[in-house]
Amino acid sequence: MAEIFDTTLGPFIGLTLVLFGLCSFLAGQAVAETWRPAWVAVAAGFGVAIFDRFLHWGLFSGHLWSLQGYVLNGIILSAYALVGHRLTLAAKMARQYPWLYEQTGPFTWRDRAPEKTKVG
Repeated sequence: MAEIFDTTLGPFIGLTLVLFGLCSFLAGQAVAETWRPAWVAVAAGFGVAIFDRFLHWGLFSGHLWSLQGYVLNGIILSAYALVGHRLTLAAKMARQYPWLYEQTGPFTWRDRAPEKTKVG
């Protein structure tokens, strides 16, 4: 397991999944609040992964220049950022344009059905 995560399971869960996962989620929300596309959230996830690798190295004697560890952390943290981005974007679309869209779930929205008017 240590070969995959580049550290033991405890620091991986504590740092990557909890601490930096929350940071990536918030970064994804910030990207959505400024109407930037989803690829910016992915880039933010990989940016947060740099700091994650640094703390794994500094606190838990992980390898600082582990490409496998960086890519794995970057993919996981980008997923957190994408979740934050999509949740925020769906809520923002329904909240900011209530006459055009309605939220259908935590990640989705749809066009409002045009109201039928009675004639006669």
